[in-house]
Amino acid sequence: MSQTLNKIINEYPEDEFLTVEGFSEAVVGVDLDARRLIYSASRCIDILVYEDNMILEEAVEYFEEVVRKTFPEGEGPIWANIEI
Repeated sequence: MSQTLNKIINEYPEDEFLTVEGFSEAVVGVDLDARRLIYSASRCIDILVYEDNMILEEAVEYFEEVVRKTFPEGEGPIWANIEI
């Protein structure tokens, strides 16, 4: 578990957060109103490239078609592009 995710869980012990398995290092924060985790989309893609040995194009497609669609709209984590 990443330090950021661990801090969030410790800070909000009464809340249950939906997590995406294998991407804890991509957690960058929490939405204070909705109590939803915020994930960095580019960090998720980096995880697919460097840990799962996918080529970049394959990782982007997998992220868009599988990872982001794991949860119904508005019920899962928030996907953010924080590198802009």
